[in-house]
Amino acid sequence: MFARALLAFLALPGVVAFAVPVAWLYSSGNRTLVHPLGLVPLIVGIAALFWCVRDFYVSGRGTLAPWAPPTNLVVVGLYRYSRNPMYLAVTLILIGWAIAFASRGLLVYAAAVAIAFHLRVVLAEEPWLAQRHGTAWQEYSQRVPRWLAVRRSRATGSSSG
Repeated sequence: MFARALLAFLALPGVVAFAVPVAWLYSSGNRTLVHPLGLVPLIVGIAALFWCVRDFYVSGRGTLAPWAPPTNLVVVGLYRYSRNPMYLAVTLILIGWAIAFASRGLLVYAAAVAIAFHLRVVLAEEPWLAQRHGTAWQEYSQRVPRWLAVRRSRATGSSSG
């Protein structure tokens, strides 16, 4: 299973989050680090991505690949705060590339990837997870937000941060 997990990582987020941005920067001649603080979201995104991949492998007993998905619903680690932290991590990596190298093209690519992630989640993954995991998915999806947690005041229902 480790070989499948490694292949899935290289084939999916490896291409989207690393190969495409590096190829873009190389082909555009944009190889100068402009804003070093852009490395912060890049590094945080990489760490979050590895954490999620590990949780899929250890807790989920599978990989991030559609051809070898986790057999268990993953609800640990960053999945306690977002139902899709892996997609958030990849988007953060892409934003980090765009900021660090001042690339509008990579920023547009990050936005397009984020939209594609949202459509994939809503149209394919969530219905599949509901069918596969039933009540466990329903309870989890009611407890954990799709993207990011928004705290609400219990008394007024308004956002508090």
